[in-house]
Order: sequence, then C-alpha cells, then structure tokens
Amino acid sequence: FRLGTGPFSRSLVRPRRGPTNNAHGSFRITEGAVTVNPDYRNQLTSRETVKPGRVERYRQPPVGIRTKLSKKRGLTTSSYSSSTDEAEGKTDYYARRRLVVQDKNKYNTPKYRMIVRITNRDIICQVAYARIEGDKIVCAAYAHELPRYGVKLGLTNYAAAYCTGLLLARRMLQMYKLDEIYKGQEEANGEDYCVESIDGQPGAFRCFLDVGLARTTTGARIFGALKGAVDGGMDIPHSNKRFPGYDNESKEFNAEVHRKHIYGQHIAEYMKVLLDDDEEAYKRQFSRYNKLGVTADEIEEIYKKAHAAIRKDPAHKAKGVRPGVVKKRWTRIKMTLSERRNRIAQKKASYIKKLEAGAD
Repeated sequence: FRLGTGPFSRSLVRPRRGPTNNAHGSFRITEGAVTVNPDYRNQLTSRETVKPGRVERYRQPPVGIRTKLSKKRGLTTSSYSSSTDEAEGKTDYYARRRLVVQDKNKYNTPKYRMIVRITNRDIICQVAYARIEGDKIVCAAYAHELPRYGVKLGLTNYAAAYCTGLLLARRMLQMYKLDEIYKGQEEANGEDYCVESIDGQPGAFRCFLDVGLARTTTGARIFGALKGAVDGGMDIPHSNKRFPGYDNESKEFNAEVHRKHIYGQHIAEYMKVLLDDDEEAYKRQFSRYNKLGVTADEIEEIYKKAHAAIRKDPAHKAKGVRPGVVKKRWTRIKMTLSERRNRIAQKKASYIKKLEAGAD
C-alpha cells in the first residue's frame, strides 16, 4: 500500500518526539496528502506540489540550535589551492597535467619537456622531466652565455632566443652522444624542419614545449627558442602557425620573414629607420651598439658566427674566479684527528705547567 493510506498510515509517518521537536522537519497528515504544520511555514523557502498519499518533508535545524554562516561559499576550505604555485598563479596546472602524464605502458620512462622562460635580462631554456619529489633538470642553456659566442648585446630578442634554443639542443644531444647522428638544420633559413629518426641508430630526442604562463602569440620569442632547438636536432612537435611570417588570414607562411628574425634583421632595419628619422633617439636607444662599434649591416654576420661557434663547442664552461676578488673565510676550518689530539696534549701540558708553577 502507499504511505499515507490504510489503517496504519498515521503511525507510519507520525514523528517520535512530536511535531515541535522533529529534527527532520514538521508535517501532519491530511486527507490524501501531507502538509506542513502551519507554525513552521514562516521558516520555509519553497513549497512543492505534493501528490496525494506522499509525505512532504522540509529540512530545518533541530530546535535550540542556531547556525551562523561564518564564510562565504567562495572562501570555504574546499576552494583553497593545494599548491603554493597554484595559489600564487605561477603554474598553469591545466597545461602541466597534460605535459607530465605518461602512458602506463611506458613505466618509468621520463617524459621530457623543453622549458622556456624569458626574464627582463635573460632567456632560460631547460630540458626537464617530472618526478613525485619535483622536476629533474637534465640540461640548461642561458642567454647570458651568448657573449662567449660573440653575441654581446640584445640578449633577450628573437635572434638571441633562437641562439639559446640552439645551444640547448646541441648541448643536450652532446650529453647523450647524439650530436654526430642528428645535426639538425645546419644553416638556418626559417623554413619548416622536423628531425626524423634514422634507421639503425638511436631515435631522435623527443620533448614537448612548456611555455608556462606566457602568451603564445604569433611571433613570440618563445617560438624562437623552439625553432632553435628544432634546428639543433631535437624532436619537438610544433607547427609554423606561431612563427613570424605566418599570415592568419591567407593561411600562408613566409619563411623569409622568419629568417630575418632569426638573424636579427628586424632590429637592423629599425636601426636604419631610426638613424634616418631621429639621430639623437638612435644614439640614445642603441648607445651600447655604438660603444662597441656594431652597425646594422654587421648584425647578420654576428649571428651567423654565433651559430657556427655554438655547434662547434656547446659544452658548458664553469665560471672562474673574477679577477680582483679576494675570498674571505670567517668560519674556522675543521681540524683533523691528529690535530685535535695534538691540541689536547698541548692543553694538558700547559695545565700541568701552571700547577707546578703554583706549587713552587
């Protein structure tokens, strides 16, 4: 039978503690339906149509207990970030999750990422893979290393980003002894290039671009580092839609525009235009170029020589001690066992000598 009908309907739905102390709400039986006690109608926020013979319950707190909302729903504990990087907005975890997750059938095989970060005065390129305890950096290259290869100015432009990516790729392949097998695009021309694995040889080193929070706009310097790494012999999935020279309307890619950016010709052209229009502004903006005697016509040759020098010797060189710097050590040098025993013997001899002098 249906609840609310029959001879036992009242006993089935009557509250145990009476209608005023019911923790689950108050109700009473009527002909063919159940309605709410009129005393509690002012506590209800909504009321639904009840079919005949069914129990209508309205949740309400137990009598004698008052509840107070101390926080807004958006500030509850469940909405707090579980990571410091996530709370500070330093990591895009939506992208990171897809960059680090590895197939189960590959077991503990690292999934490498090419990390590119651009600061105010430097460009950082790294190859890393994720572990539970944190990311492991395999190899790194920095734009502040480029003066060693002849690029002394403009360490954060597109051409410098290309050089840094090229340096990372050649250094990474040299670590795994793949630099002679996969030489990449030896002369940069701005055209599409993808390295392919060679039969009978170890496969090409594959990794995935990690841009962090940077905006992936067409012509961004991050893609200059990507192009340098690809031309250096690394296998990185990409397309030419974000390289300089791609026209989104015509869907065509102009490799010559990209080549000019790789060799810094967009900077050289601006130098010429600024020199013709406003010589004072040119001297002010390119004062360091003038100090070193670098002209607009020499920029392309500088980057060509830098590419050749990077391929010739990409290995990292440790920094030596700067001349004129005197090291000062204020902590006491740890003594050896023999020195500590000798010191104790001297203290004993000195103490005995004092005792003998006092006895005399």
